[in-house]
Amino acid sequence: MNNRGKLITLEGGDGSGKTTLLEALQKRLLSLGYAPLVTRAPGATETGKKIRDWVMHQKLPLTKQAELFLFLADRAQHVEELLLPALKEGKIILCDRFNDSTLAYQGAARGENLQFIEKLCLFATQGLTPDLTLYLDIPPEEGLLRAQAAVVKEGKPSYDRIEQEKISFHEKVRMAYRALVEKEPGRIQLIDARQSPEEVFQNALEKVLHLLRERNGGC
Repeated sequence: MNNRGKLITLEGGDGSGKTTLLEALQKRLLSLGYAPLVTRAPGATETGKKIRDWVMHQKLPLTKQAELFLFLADRAQHVEELLLPALKEGKIILCDRFNDSTLAYQGAARGENLQFIEKLCLFATQGLTPDLTLYLDIPPEEGLLRAQAAVVKEGKPSYDRIEQEKISFHEKVRMAYRALVEKEPGRIQLIDARQSPEEVFQNALEKVLHLLRERNGGC
């Protein structure tokens, strides 16, 4: 049996339903006897919380290079402080966003060199790669409508910096994610986020349990 933990990441455009799915997976895994560590990027550490507030909500001008390096700084702290120790302890990690978000948002959508950014991501994360990535695919128009509804329903303070980008930006994000799925079809599993929350959950759960069965020697 491989006692190393597993890193499962959730990816998707804004309004794709990652938070809902993350909570549902956490609840089911707890009921099955697992104790998953649920975390997110950016904002999982004290340092990350300050970075998240600065890059997402402060009305300060940021160049695309500055935005990229702030996200990478968060990720480096996140990996060193939380993820690597948890994996060493054998924990199952559910993480809302990881390197694929940087490649899609700060890379493809910002028109930057993806190979260069991929190297930066690997450096920031000490080469850590998810064991499984669940990508929730949804047309940007529908996803942004969901995100806007959440602002009203949940009383969020405002749209964040990324949500305020033009629809063309979000279309590039989706194209980048779908390209990543084609590039790494084993690690990255596409789930149609236009399905009902229950259908999305069942689809995701099947993939997560398959990974965990492999970890436990197929039992």
